[in-house]
Amino acid sequence: MPITITRRTLNRTALALLLSTAIPAAAIADDGDQKLAIGMSTTFTTLDPHEASSAPNNAASRHIFDSLINRGGAAENQPQLATEWKVLDPTHWQFTLREGVKFHDGTAFDAEDVIASLLRARDLPSQSFASYTRNITNVTAPDPFTVVVETSVPDPMILNSLSRIRIISADHAKDGVAEFDDGSAAVGTGPFKFVSYAPGDRLVVERNDDYFAGAADWSDVTLRMIPDDGARLAALLSGDLDLIETLPAEGMERVESSKDYKAIWGQSTRLVFLGMDVSKDQSPFVKAKDGSELDKNPLKDERVRRAMLMAMNRPAIVDRVMQKNGTVADQYVAEGYFGHSDDVKRVDYDPEGAKALLAEAGYPDGFKLTLHGPAGRYVKDSEVLQAIGQMLARIGIDASVEVMPWSMYSDAYSEGQFSVFFASWGVNTGEVSNPAIATVATRNDEKGTGRYNGGGINDTEIDALLDQATSTLEEAEREPLLKQVSDLTFNKLWILPLHYENVVLGARAGIDYTPRGDKYTLAYDVKNAAK
Repeated sequence: MPITITRRTLNRTALALLLSTAIPAAAIADDGDQKLAIGMSTTFTTLDPHEASSAPNNAASRHIFDSLINRGGAAENQPQLATEWKVLDPTHWQFTLREGVKFHDGTAFDAEDVIASLLRARDLPSQSFASYTRNITNVTAPDPFTVVVETSVPDPMILNSLSRIRIISADHAKDGVAEFDDGSAAVGTGPFKFVSYAPGDRLVVERNDDYFAGAADWSDVTLRMIPDDGARLAALLSGDLDLIETLPAEGMERVESSKDYKAIWGQSTRLVFLGMDVSKDQSPFVKAKDGSELDKNPLKDERVRRAMLMAMNRPAIVDRVMQKNGTVADQYVAEGYFGHSDDVKRVDYDPEGAKALLAEAGYPDGFKLTLHGPAGRYVKDSEVLQAIGQMLARIGIDASVEVMPWSMYSDAYSEGQFSVFFASWGVNTGEVSNPAIATVATRNDEKGTGRYNGGGINDTEIDALLDQATSTLEEAEREPLLKQVSDLTFNKLWILPLHYENVVLGARAGIDYTPRGDKYTLAYDVKNAAK
């Protein structure tokens, strides 16, 4: 009978035993059973699609809800609830809606639902979708299947922004998180219908057989949240799961050498970086070596920031700590993406040069700081932070590491409560303006900029370039501006780039899946090869 894993962690002995004795998932799968179980490496926190914008939340919501625009795995715009669109003038976009679509409760979809959804996402107190809704001033409907979106300025990213906003039933526009999480408001038009949700544990959905884009391969899907690598791998190898995110290195050989399992590889656009408090004169978690207050905040000095990055052996972190599950990064997007700049200077590993820069900045003996980060949110996040702490110690910076659950960490870092913090941004647009607006633009709640600028960066030149780049529809004019944003952000080292995460999934042999650049694992796109 299948082995059932009941603990969230496995010691090395137990894991080794499981790797050698697990019953292949393919051997116990019933060919007529169309149930799919996916092991998620991160935890989503709500089914309210407008409350908290994060990769896990946004990926989970896509199973139940659709958007006007579908963002494809290669960041391409595809029709979804909107079948076509056009520019009426620089600040008005018209969308033709798909007719005949039904919500899961049988009610008909029309323009009223679109208006309610876009305005709700814009106006919720959380402002979590401000990066996407900040330019929307009005949404009107000339008829039940036409919507006009008005923006305050010409917005070249409006299609991307609308792809992020899930369309809910107007009947539930005034409902809150509790109603979505208990399922009463989790009524979408998407490929799956809500069955049950246990926060921190799992979401269960069933196939929407009437889905306008065609029914999924799977009659029932369970998304299980298993941040622990060992437990997630064990559940795959025991047959409890069909597909897992972030296949851990300790299981790679077992998976790749077996006819019953396989590894699925892809490259993501998720940048992982260190943010720093560059605004306060005295930062709360930076002290002198004896624990006393410093007379100024060393993180405001570009030489100190550069020394910190020079102290980090990023290739070794990717190779050894992340076990090759990443690629060293120097800016928001890799070569070939919109806004990548050849003028961003790469910072190489040079601990002796880092010591000299610290001395030049007035810290020959270094100082103390605390590195804050989430536990189990990103690939090997805690381990990467520990490695960075050890590397900083070698140049005289005594760094301690404090990690916490994402639910406690996320708001604290975005609100600037830490001195040095571990952060990430999925550059799902494939271009620079979206991550820059969120992470380095000056925080302005009215404009919707800087929502995740936890370091208090205030660079008026970057702000002006972003204002210009996000108010022109001509790509030939936009790209040079975005390249300058890349130059300023990473040559001044307002944030310290670490790596892009790779996508490595583990699956039983009967599963086909093409990884997405945004790292979303979507059950609708998982194919049953046995069909």
